[in-house]
Amino acid sequence: MKGFGGGTRPRYWLTLASGLVECLCFAGVLFGWASLVFVLKEDGYFGQYCEGGPNSTSLNEDCSRRDEQFSLVFTIGSFLNNFMTFTNGYIFDRFGTTVTRLLGICLYTTGTLLVAFSSAAFSEMLFPAMACIGVGGILLLITNMQVGNLFAGHRSTVITLYNGAFDSSSAVFLIFKLLYERGVSLRSSFLALSLCGVVHLARTFLLLPRSRIPYPLPEKYNYGDMTCGKANSYNVDQFEKMREVESTKHENEDESASAPKAQSFRSCVLSWFFMWHLLWLSVMQLRHYLFIGTLNPTISRLANDDPDLVSKYTNAFAMTQLCGVLCAPWNGLIMDRNKGKPLAPGQTEQEADLRASVLSLFLTALQCLCFSVCACVPVLPLQYFTFALQVLNRSFIYGGNAAFISVAFPACHFGKLYGLIMSLSGVVSLLQYPCFAFVKGALGGDPLYVNIAVTILTLLAFIHPIYVYIQCRKSAQKEEKFEVGQSTIIEEAKI
Repeated sequence: MKGFGGGTRPRYWLTLASGLVECLCFAGVLFGWASLVFVLKEDGYFGQYCEGGPNSTSLNEDCSRRDEQFSLVFTIGSFLNNFMTFTNGYIFDRFGTTVTRLLGICLYTTGTLLVAFSSAAFSEMLFPAMACIGVGGILLLITNMQVGNLFAGHRSTVITLYNGAFDSSSAVFLIFKLLYERGVSLRSSFLALSLCGVVHLARTFLLLPRSRIPYPLPEKYNYGDMTCGKANSYNVDQFEKMREVESTKHENEDESASAPKAQSFRSCVLSWFFMWHLLWLSVMQLRHYLFIGTLNPTISRLANDDPDLVSKYTNAFAMTQLCGVLCAPWNGLIMDRNKGKPLAPGQTEQEADLRASVLSLFLTALQCLCFSVCACVPVLPLQYFTFALQVLNRSFIYGGNAAFISVAFPACHFGKLYGLIMSLSGVVSLLQYPCFAFVKGALGGDPLYVNIAVTILTLLAFIHPIYVYIQCRKSAQKEEKFEVGQSTIIEEAKI
């Protein structure tokens, strides 16, 4: 299946569409934290940390310690969302789709039930709840990104589309906030979210393979055939076993006749591509996590604690998150723009994909710099533009991250590499909490200097696209020299 043409099976389309809905409605709800915090404050969560306690009615009470608790909940949830991805990636590579999704569904449902049965008296339940929702959501995303393998000509576009849907799912908590303002309790909303686990289970057994969708897709791959009403996933397993047998045969044959071996996982991790990509992701992700985790107190400060203004800007931020699914495919199209074009003499498909990724990596870093500069300016109306830049950049970051890993490294290591880079970047994201505590303490609630420092830090993200560009140039020059050498030999032979 080369692309989105008419030859693509209808079942592939159903898998693609249902995966999009799953990512859009469930996978990344954790990042709608700003909307959920608004409701949790209304319900009195962590009210004991305000001066005067949870029953205080003072308009000027100090609730900075309460804000720190909310920030800590998001910090831990977002950290585990990233840090556990390496383990999740290994589970996916080792045990396949079904086992990985069952684990994700179990964690996700546990998290939503914990929120549903929490209360102001048991505010601490939010810590394990958000952690479970975050980890379960990323498991759903990991198992869905392989659907891009069914559409080889638009693989990066599908991967970025799913990551954009992951970002847009943060708007689910906005829906909960709006429902809350119309009398629907938070418990009812989260119970409804828990019941959707039945849909995830149905999709796991009816639409997705038991192991993995291979890449490149075999010519006679018959994923999705139905027998007696059950998904026939054994075809994927047979392909994997056959590939292992063929690989063993090749290893036993003479080296001159065998196919080149794939790059080892260790060599991938120790490569400069991986190192600079990790830096690229880490600094930009820290900028976004710090922004999301401190959005509610920042808006409150700029709005002089006017609850109507705070609600208005919180809703505006959450609404912009819906656009993530629309922005992300642009990045995929940038990376896929060379698909279908003839390769240059001596150029491999991977080299062409890497060259195409340079523009994507550079634009993403530039967007983050612009977003961070706008976030530094303490003018409330300007934050509408900041929100727009934030959702555009966030969708480019995560879609571009997954797409780059898929083109720069062997497919057999995708789950582990994706997981490792998310885990390591998650460790860096822990810096958001001390930054928040520093703002609340030493800076008296004014985040200006921290924002400026983080903005300067984002400049490091430009190293990655520059390095990839230099490596692509070196590779092209080697190919040109080789072609010239070959032409010279041919000409001399003719003479």
